[in-house]
Amino acid sequence: MAFLNALPGAVAEGLIWGLMAIGVYISYKILDIADLTVDGSICTGACVCAVLITNGVPAWLSVIIAFIAGALTGVLTGLFHTALGIPSILAGILTQLILYSVNLSILGGKSLITINARQYDLILHMSDNISAIIAAAIIITALIIGLWLFFYTEIGLTLKSTGDNPDMSRAQGINVSFNKVLGLAISNGIVALSGALLAQYKGSASINDGRGAIVIGLAAIFIGLSVSMKIKPNFVVSLIGVICGGIVYYIIYNFVILLGLKTDYLKMLSAIIVAIFLAVPYLKGKYFQKKKAATSSNEAGGAANA
Repeated sequence: MAFLNALPGAVAEGLIWGLMAIGVYISYKILDIADLTVDGSICTGACVCAVLITNGVPAWLSVIIAFIAGALTGVLTGLFHTALGIPSILAGILTQLILYSVNLSILGGKSLITINARQYDLILHMSDNISAIIAAAIIITALIIGLWLFFYTEIGLTLKSTGDNPDMSRAQGINVSFNKVLGLAISNGIVALSGALLAQYKGSASINDGRGAIVIGLAAIFIGLSVSMKIKPNFVVSLIGVICGGIVYYIIYNFVILLGLKTDYLKMLSAIIVAIFLAVPYLKGKYFQKKKAATSSNEAGGAANA
């Protein structure tokens, strides 16, 4: 019964983190960049949104500004990588370190700022999970449609080709550096957008928000893609799968908490989930396909002997 009561909250939070996972999907799957900026940019989105709302800015406008702030963090990582030649992983780490100080400054030196849902008109809040689910679903649907339209434009297609084969794209006259910066800006903008929604949902923004976000994003991606690949893999189906992965992750997350697992071990649980979904395709290809090939070879040999 306790699990069923917690289910709407898990779905609402899963939708928000699934939105964040879409941002990770763009950098990790489309650009082929493991961007660690995410842990900082989701916090930036939360901090910017919380500060603006508490200063009287409408929630919808605060979310848009948070998206822009997140996009700028992606631009910084992209410039570190493309203009200065810093490896993408290290570029993300450097931006993440910079953002800790930036986010602390945004919060005015405080470690936490609260948003009173009774005082401000928020887009969504944990006090009404059904409305939060509907609001998050509407935002996610609009975003997926927007991304689908964008990635089938000329710029979107060149961005895809940059991730698939940067050398070939460069040979075709595509500005690979610009595409990487643009892709990272879009990715972190979406991540910051989810941070802004998360701050409203929880009613607070903390300097520690977003720690381990990249792991949660990867978990949602691998859970979602393992399911969506069984349907008909395409861009929209993959994004929907990622959202579903976020929901599944948070349902499991809440279920484990209800079983009595200490919160100290939840980060470890996230890492284990990602490790499992990363290992399964490898183990399947290494052992099961070899066994299947050996069985087929034996059957062919028996038929020949007959």
